[in-house]
Amino acid sequence: MDYRPLGRTGVSVSQLCLGAMMFGAFGNSDHDDSVAIIHRALDAGINVIDTADAYSGGESEEIVGKALAGGRRDHVVLATKVGLPMGEDPNHRGGSRRWITAAVEASLRRLGTDWIDLYQVHRLDPATDLDETLGALSDLVHAGKIRAFGASAVAPSQIVEAQWIAERRGRERFRTEQPPYSILTRAVEYDVLPTSLRHGLGVLAFSPLAGGWLSGKYRKGHEISGPGSAARQQRFAAAMDASLPANAARLDAADALGTLADEAGLTLVQLAIAFVTRHPAVTSAIVGPRTMEHLESYLEADGVELSAELLDRIDEIVPPGHSVDVADNAWATSTNALDPAFRRR
Repeated sequence: MDYRPLGRTGVSVSQLCLGAMMFGAFGNSDHDDSVAIIHRALDAGINVIDTADAYSGGESEEIVGKALAGGRRDHVVLATKVGLPMGEDPNHRGGSRRWITAAVEASLRRLGTDWIDLYQVHRLDPATDLDETLGALSDLVHAGKIRAFGASAVAPSQIVEAQWIAERRGRERFRTEQPPYSILTRAVEYDVLPTSLRHGLGVLAFSPLAGGWLSGKYRKGHEISGPGSAARQQRFAAAMDASLPANAARLDAADALGTLADEAGLTLVQLAIAFVTRHPAVTSAIVGPRTMEHLESYLEADGVELSAELLDRIDEIVPPGHSVDVADNAWATSTNALDPAFRRR
């Protein structure tokens, strides 16, 4: 397994990060099976795990805590997130000092640990002053409850603004960014990844398989079954409807990429993950298995090198900086700038 610096934190992490979103009711509700998957990933050399308090209502963190009990915790770079709603209470979400200080204690209890290596703001809260958020997170660093903090799906201008606030007001600064990035979702190449690189942020790229479209099972002439877990099928029922124009475009690209992978003697999973980890700004690609079979297919991408010729052919299918469907850029969840009310006087 290749290990890389996590930005300028001085910490090294594996080029594959184990994403824990699928552990719990949303994906795999069998705790023992999920723990076995985590242990297999660690034994294979993965040393960073990414979860969130909102994943299955905290169940994912509990499963990760079980897996790290018994001496494994010290060898894992443990990352979790805060910010998405945790129940109906309007104050149990967002980036306020009140919520962050309460949420971190709950995450520490569920994870069964005294500290979190990387605490990430799941989405910036437009209702909260960014200095409020940075101040609360800085205090957690000084208290030793977290070692560093970052954010997810942040616009380039917000990355720069956060750096300025930290410098001018004496705050600790964001150390990482977690954007969506795949062959089908390349908008971050234009500004998010270069900005992260310039400011020394580690990048943990999520959804390298584009929500499953690059898993290899979505090819023309094959029935599209959709997500494997019942919870995801209910939540994303329309996400795999090939009659929708956006999905038809995804299928066209995925099919062409599948043919390219076949010609290169690779699985599409290998091609997709190796593409993401090849970018100079990317530290680690987050892979989120629901089953052991999924994990084994992701581990096969370790060590795969893509030639310049192969990368050029990928660019012909999906051009640099282009996302097949702009909805996959996560802009709608990280900013209100595209809301009709925000754009119209």
